[in-house]
Order: sequence, then C-alpha cells, then structure tokens
Amino acid sequence: MDRVKSSMQQVPNAIPKVIRRTGGANSLELEKENFERGQAVSINKAINTQEVAVKEKHARTCILGTHHEKGAHTFWAAVNRLPLSSNAVLCWKFCHVFHKLLRDGHPNVIKDSMRNKADLTDMSRMWGHLSEGYGKLCSIYLKLLITKMEFHIKNPRFPGNLQMSNRQLDEAGENDVNNFFQLTVEMFDYLECELNLFLGVFSSLDMSRSVSVTAAGQCRLAPLIQVILDSSHLYDYTVKLLFKLHSCLPADTLQGHRDRFQEQFKKLKSLFYRSSNLQYFKRLIQIPQLPENPPNFLRASALSEHISPVVVIPAESSSPELEHVVETDDLVDTDVPVLPAALETKFDDLFGTSAAIDPFNFNSQNGMRKDDKDRLIEQLTREIQALKDELESFRLESGRLCQALRGRVNELEAELAEQSHLRLQAAGESEFLKAELDDLRRVREDTEKEQRSLTEIEKKAQANEQRYTKLKEKYSELVQSHADLLRKNAEVTRQMTVARAAQDEVDAVRREMQEKVKAAQEVADRQEREQLEQLQELQRELVSSRTELDSLKTTMASSQQSSEVLGDQLVALESEKAELVQSLSKVEAELAARGEELERVQSSLATERESGVKTAEALQNQLNEKESREQSLESQLVTARWSSLQGAVEEAEKIIQDSLAQIDDPVHISCTSSADYLASRCQASLDCIDRLHSAREAFLADNTGVSELVRVVTQCGHLVGDTIVQGSATSHMVPVEQADALSESVKACGAEALALLGQMKQQDSLTAADSSKLKAALEAILATAEKLRPRGLELQQGELGDLVEQEMAATSAAVESAATRIEEMLNKTRAVDTGIKMEVNERILASCTELMRAIKQLVLSSKNLQKDIVESGRGAASMKEFYAKNSRWTEGLISASKAVGWGATVMVDAADLVVQGKGKFEELMVCSHEIAASTAQLVAASKVKADKDSGNLHRLQQASRGVTQATAAVVASTKSGKSQIEETDTMDFSSMTLTQIKRQEMDAQVLVLELETRLQKERERLGELRKKHYELAGVAEGWGEQEEGTG
Repeated sequence: MDRVKSSMQQVPNAIPKVIRRTGGANSLELEKENFERGQAVSINKAINTQEVAVKEKHARTCILGTHHEKGAHTFWAAVNRLPLSSNAVLCWKFCHVFHKLLRDGHPNVIKDSMRNKADLTDMSRMWGHLSEGYGKLCSIYLKLLITKMEFHIKNPRFPGNLQMSNRQLDEAGENDVNNFFQLTVEMFDYLECELNLFLGVFSSLDMSRSVSVTAAGQCRLAPLIQVILDSSHLYDYTVKLLFKLHSCLPADTLQGHRDRFQEQFKKLKSLFYRSSNLQYFKRLIQIPQLPENPPNFLRASALSEHISPVVVIPAESSSPELEHVVETDDLVDTDVPVLPAALETKFDDLFGTSAAIDPFNFNSQNGMRKDDKDRLIEQLTREIQALKDELESFRLESGRLCQALRGRVNELEAELAEQSHLRLQAAGESEFLKAELDDLRRVREDTEKEQRSLTEIEKKAQANEQRYTKLKEKYSELVQSHADLLRKNAEVTRQMTVARAAQDEVDAVRREMQEKVKAAQEVADRQEREQLEQLQELQRELVSSRTELDSLKTTMASSQQSSEVLGDQLVALESEKAELVQSLSKVEAELAARGEELERVQSSLATERESGVKTAEALQNQLNEKESREQSLESQLVTARWSSLQGAVEEAEKIIQDSLAQIDDPVHISCTSSADYLASRCQASLDCIDRLHSAREAFLADNTGVSELVRVVTQCGHLVGDTIVQGSATSHMVPVEQADALSESVKACGAEALALLGQMKQQDSLTAADSSKLKAALEAILATAEKLRPRGLELQQGELGDLVEQEMAATSAAVESAATRIEEMLNKTRAVDTGIKMEVNERILASCTELMRAIKQLVLSSKNLQKDIVESGRGAASMKEFYAKNSRWTEGLISASKAVGWGATVMVDAADLVVQGKGKFEELMVCSHEIAASTAQLVAASKVKADKDSGNLHRLQQASRGVTQATAAVVASTKSGKSQIEETDTMDFSSMTLTQIKRQEMDAQVLVLELETRLQKERERLGELRKKHYELAGVAEGWGEQEEGTG
C-alpha cells in the first residue's frame, strides 16, 4: 500500500486519465453504483439501533452525497427501507442525520423531503402516544423537522443553516411590514419547536448524574448541537425583526410579540446556561451566553446594544480513523487532483504540454536528450502497468465480493418470497376454515332458536291448561254459591257481593283467556310461517350446498370430509324439522280442543251475566258515595295543610320579631359573641334558605309535601333569629364603625326575613315569594364576620413552634421568679413588721405562694398535655409542624401563656406594695382574678384538641381546680387582712362637737360625690380601655390589614 501511495504521489494524474480512456460509458454506471453503495453503507452506519451518538464521518458522507447528486433521492431510498416506526432509537438517529442534511446538505434536500412530509407527520403522531423515553422525543423532533421544512418552503430566501446577512434579511421581507410581521410569527413557532426539543431532552435525563459522559446520554444530547445552531440564528433574527416592526407599528399592536419573545428568551437563556455546563458540549461547541435582560424594543437605540450570539465549533482533531478514510478516498477518487507547481512543470517538460500551449517555444524540446526521455517514459510505463495490474486485482476482488453479496441477497429474497407465499396460503386456508366455522355456528344457532321456541310453546300450553283447570274450579264454586244464595235468603246482599266479585274475576279471566288464546294462535301461526320459511331456506341452502359440494368434489378432494359432515348436519336438520312439524300439529289439535271447551264455558257464563249487572249497579253507587267522601276529606286536608304552613310561618315571624326585640333590649348589651360563631350561624342560615327555596318549589309543584316546608320554615326562623342575636352580640366586641355597620346589616336581615315570611303567609303571594334579598343580607353579615376573624400571626412554621416553646418557658420562668420574690418579701416582713401587720402580711404572702405553686403545676400539666396531643397522632409528625398546622389554636395558647406570666408578675408587684403599706388590697384581688381568668384561658386552649380520656387532661383539670382554690384563698386572705387593718383604725367621734361633726359630714358628702363622679369616669375609662385592647388585639391578628385592604 505504501508503494502504491508513493507511486501515486509521483504521478498523481495517471490513474484518472487511464480510467477515462478505458472505462467509457460503463464507468458512469459503475461510479453511480459505487456512490449508491457507499451512501447506503454510510446511512446504515449512521442510523442504527445502537444507543450511541451518530459518528460525524458517516453524517459528513451523507451530506457530501446530497451535494454530489444535487438532491436527497438516494438518502430517502435508503431510509424508506429502515423500520423507523418500530424502533425509537433508530428513529431518533434518523432525525439527527436528517436535521444535519437539512442544515448542511444540498438546497434541493428540502424540496425532495417534502414528498415524505405526510409519512413524517404520521410517524410523529404514532410516537406521540408514548409518554416517556425516546418515543416522546421522536415525536417532538419530527414536529421540529416538519416545521423547519415548512418554514424554508414558505421562505426560500433562508438557507438551511439559517446564515444570512442583514441585507438578505431585509430582502426576505420585501420591505413590507406585513411580511415582516408574519415572518416574525413563523420564527416564533420555529423557535418554540426548538425549545420544546431542548426541554424534552433535558427532562428525559437524570441531571443528578454525569449523563453527558455516557453513551446513552450522548445519544440524546448530540442533536442539541444542531438545535443550538438554529436557535442562535433565530434569536438574532427575531430581535432584529422586532426592532424593525417597532419602528413601523404602534407598541400596543406588538404586545403579543413582546410577551412571546420574553417567554422564549427566558427559556433559551436557561437552556443555553444548562448546556454550557455539560462536559459533552464543552469539547464540541462554544455556546454563547445571552444578556442578563432581554432587549428593550420600546427604545430604538437599544438595537445598537444588541450583540448577535455566535456559536463556535472548534476545529476537529485528526484521528487515525479519519486519516484512514482520507487515504481510501484518495485511492478511489477519479477526479483530477491539483498538482504541485514543480511536478506540473516537470510533467509539461516531459510530455510537451507547454509546447502545445505555446507552439513558438522550442526551448522545452531541447532541454533533455531523446535517450533520457525514452528511459523515463519506459520507467513510467512500467509503473503505470504495475498500478493497472494492482488496480485490476482490486477490481476483481471487489467484483467477487459484490457477486457473493448479490447471491446472498438473491437467496434472502427467495426465502422471503417463499415465506410470503406460505403466509398467503395459510391466510387463505384460515379464511376458508373461518367461513365453514361461521356457517356451522349459524346452523347451530338456528337450531337452538327453534328448540327454544318449541319449549316456550309447550310452557304456554301447560300454562293455558292450568288456567283452564282454575276456571273450571271457579265455575263450580259459582254454581255452588248460586245454590247457596237461593237457599239462604237472609244473606242475599253478602252473597250477591261475593257473586259480583266472582263474576268480575271470571270476566277478567275469560277476557285474559281469550286474549291469550288469540295470542297463542297468532304465535303458532307466526311460528308455523317462520318454520315454513326456515324449511324453504334450508331446502334452498341444501340445494346450494349440494351444488357447491359437487363443484368442490371436482376441484378439491380434500374437502370431501367437510361436505360429508355438512350432509349429516342437513339430514339431522331435516329430521328435526319433521319432529317440529309433528309437534306443531299436536299443538294445533290441542288449541282446537281448548277452543271448544272455551265456547262451552262462555255459554255457561252467559247466564251469570244478568245477575252480575245488578251487583255492579250497587257497587257503583257505593263507589260514588266513597268518591264524594274522599273529595270532602281532600278539601279538609288541603285546608289543614295550609293552616299548618301558616302556623309555622307565624311561629317563625314571632321568633325573628323576638330576636329583633332582644337586640334593642339594654340587658342585651352585656352579651358578647365571636366572629367565628357568627360566621357559622350565617352559613347555616344560608344553607337553610337554599333548602327553603327547594321546599317551596316542591310544595308549589305538589301541595301534598307540606311537612318538609313546615320543618324548613321553622328551622329557618330559628337560625335567622339566632344569627340576628349573635350578630348584635358580636357588634359589642368590635370597634364602633364596624359595630354600627354590623348592627345595620342585622336589622336589614330581620326586615327581609319578616317580608319573606309575610309573602309566604298568603296563598296567592306564595309563588312570588323571593328569598334573594334575605340571602343577600345574610351574605353581607357573613362577609363582615369574615373580616372580623383573626388572621393569625403569619409566622413561619419553625418560628411558630419555637414561639410556643419560648412563651411556655417564659411563663414558667415568670412563675418561678414570682415565687422567689414572694419568699424574699415574706422573710423581709418577718424581720421588719410585728403584730397584726406581720400576721396579715404572712397570711397574704403564704396564700400568694400557694397560688404560684398551683400555677406552676398548671403550666407543667399544660406542657405534658401538649406533648400528649402531638404524640397521639392528632397533629403532624413533629411539634413545630403541629403548631404551624393548627396556627389559630397555637396563637390562643401563646396568648394565654403570656397572660399567665404577666399576671404573675403584676400580682407580685401588687403584693410587694401591699406589704410595704403603699399599695391597695383591691389591686391584689384584681390581680388574683386576672390570674384565674388567664389560667382558665390556658386550660381551655390546652384541652381543645386533647382526648377526653387522657390522663394528662385529668391532671390539668385538677391543677386548674387547685389554681381556682388558691385564687379564692388569696382573695379571702386579702379581704380578711383588709378588715383587720381597718378595724385598727376604728372611727371615734366622742370628742367632736356638733359643728365639727357637721363639718365632717359635709366633707364626707363632698368626698362621696367626688368618688361617685370619679367612679363614673373610671367606668367610662374602663370601657374605652377595653375597646382599645380589642383594637390592639385585632391589629395583632391582622384585622388592621384587612380594613386597609377593603378601604
């Protein structure tokens, strides 16, 4: 091989000239055959079922092939023989190679491929039924390729690789804004398909692993190089076209274009970034990075800031495989290569080419002697002959291999033809057997139908016989009863009634018997006709079967057994037919006998008809009297129904009027309610209004269903009245503005309810009663209640759980600190005070110490119960998740815990002041009551979600009772100490004169008036403080944000 190569380098133009001289016309056919063979080999190597990336050399060979033949006929001829619809990997690699041909192949590839558009569309639809794997990716890729072909057919100025200058881009739109507008839309669709394939490939890969270094991952990622090349150009052209459109059209018109570009920009930027981080793409392509923000098309100067993304493909390093391919191509290439300048000059000097070009140049002929030229020519001739021999051996070897391959192909084609023939033969035999099987099934089904019809006829005949026997028995009973009537004259009325009833039954039985006899006769006639028709059909089938049997005997001997089976079946059918005819004749004879018996029965019953007429007249009179009584009872029932409905409506009116009267009662001002309970009452009232509407419609359609309407009216009155009362009670707990609005809504609801009930009291206005106004009023109250609901602290899950733990810990610390301070005060008062004062202080501080112990036990029991609630499975897996899930309950728990800690601290301060003689006993009692209320709130918040049988709940309740007893002890000791201190200051008026007493009396009256005035002011201040406390609590719960949002 090295010697051949060196010879070719010495005389590079020798082989092509020799081939052109000796090949003639056959060389073109041989060249075409070699080209098609080479293309087929490259296509089969590029598109196979191995899950590896397509090799670049095979794809390049296919691309060069399209340029060689100026089209894609050879490519499609080879592809159409591949099973693309049965293997997803094969179809995926076909899409990759086809995409390369559309980009880098001959321009005619797109036109030649449009003929296969329908097949590609069907294939895409077929692969689209798969939801994962290569099937889904193949469907998306085929849609992209179809979109690419359609785009280039509509816009032939765009080459397959989409590389255009700005001038060519302007010419593509033909200076028409409509064309630019449509072109931008098509580019958006084109880019959308590219992005879909991008996303589909990434979503099918497990990006947590290094998929780009595996063969399977590279097989999926390789086509994205073509997608990146197309997407960069489409993005650049879209930006330029949008700037051009914004210079010609209003910005509002292009809002849809801008929105779509923004969406595609975000996707493309993300996909480019993700692709640039993959190891597979780093050595094959340099992916551009898009700017941080999309271009601002509303500013024309932003076009100068736009930088076109450039995709750089590094130069491929040479490999031994590629070098081997280049050497082989040099051997089989028949084109004239370009000679180096030195060799070309030497060749011209030897063979006189320069002389042929310039006939007046004689120096070239005298440059060498004739002997040297002859020797050189002989040497070259020998080398050429050696090369010819070697080339001939190559040709013989390749011909032998081609002949062997053709023989193998012929053998395979013969085997395929044989298999096809056997398959067709088997299909024909199966069709023939199926036809025979269907015929036998039809014959069997007909036979079964006839057997079932015969069985039914026998059953009907037995039923008729039984009915006739019953009829005879009833007739004998009638005769006996008639004789009894003649003998017993006293019981004539009762006997005539029985006879009339018996007569009616006999008439009914007789009519039924007549009808059934007629029906049986008709059925028998119809069955006889059907059997005759079936017999004729069977005879015709028999004749046709016999003719077919004769023809089959002459043509196929193998069908003799099946024809004998058919003949036996026909004989059996004929025998069954004869039996059916005999049974039919028997049935006809029985029917005739029964008809005669029926006539005799009719003649015997005619005598009883006259006596039955009189009985019928008496019964008719009784029936008329009964109908008149029923009508009177019906009218009474309607009156009773309406009166019951009116009573229910009046009762509902009284309930609502009583509720409206309660909200104006001064005693009701002390009543309070929560927004949650008001919302629940409103929702229940709305549901009841819907049921009231349905019940009213049902009563109007059928006035018998009054019970449901009465129940709904009564329930509606109770629920609406309760809503009015609870709404008024809730208004006492909210700010003034919201309280006024809620009160007005409640009164409006009561007025609408009374109006609706007033309409329902009158029968003529019941149909026009409209509950929509009442429903609207209830919905207004419900909306107000929803606004008043607390919205929670809006803390994160971990923060809410930590806050519960912090507050409970802070409460325990506050209680411990309070107990320590009380112990210190007790020691101090023992050291300083004496007498009654020390006794009072010790008793008060001891009761406070007991209260702190009870509170500490209560907090500990509450903690244990909370842990029990979380661990019992009522909440989430962890305590923090449970608190976050039940945020409303958690917030109540936090609030109660804060109140307990604050109350303990304040009570210690009050006790300290009392012990020092600077405080008031009333402050200590108020603090005790406040602590009792806070602990009750803590107990209520803790036991809401607890199990009733929980031991921790029982201990919490015991601790709560202990706190209550300790609070009572603190109050009792405080009152006792106050009374003892006051007794020491007993008033003594013995030494005072009348004037002094009068002066003291006047001073006391002045002080009483001042204290009463101050008491009134303090009560007003207390009310304002409670309102402010409610407002601050509402801000903490988020009510303030709700009011701002609604405002």
